[in-house]
Amino acid sequence: MVRIVGVNIPDNKRIEIALTYIFGIGRSVSGVILDKLKIDKDVRAKDLSTEDVNSLKTEIEKNYKIEGELKHEIRMNIRRLKEIGCYRGIRHQKGLPSRGQRTKTNTRTIRGNIRRTAGSGRRSVEKT
Repeated sequence: MVRIVGVNIPDNKRIEIALTYIFGIGRSVSGVILDKLKIDKDVRAKDLSTEDVNSLKTEIEKNYKIEGELKHEIRMNIRRLKEIGCYRGIRHQKGLPSRGQRTKTNTRTIRGNIRRTAGSGRRSVEKT
């Protein structure tokens, strides 16, 4: 199993898809990386040579924010929004959607699956 920047890459997947297992790398970024390194996108991760794996490691470590560093930056951005008291920060504090989604009917999971009407979603009681 290939290990790149602390993440185990699945062997049987195409390398373009396998790179997306790294937090911060999606399909488009993985395509850009593979084009830059001139690695075939259709090759399986287990079939990569050690030179290809090493070049992938160095390219990703030098030019992209991934995993812990990216998560830390996201956490700091949310903390900043909370501290300045802006609308998005308040929504983060309350645990509500911050990007304009409706909350009357959707977002049950983010609100804690609260059902406010009498019979919505409750199990029916068995009558004997």
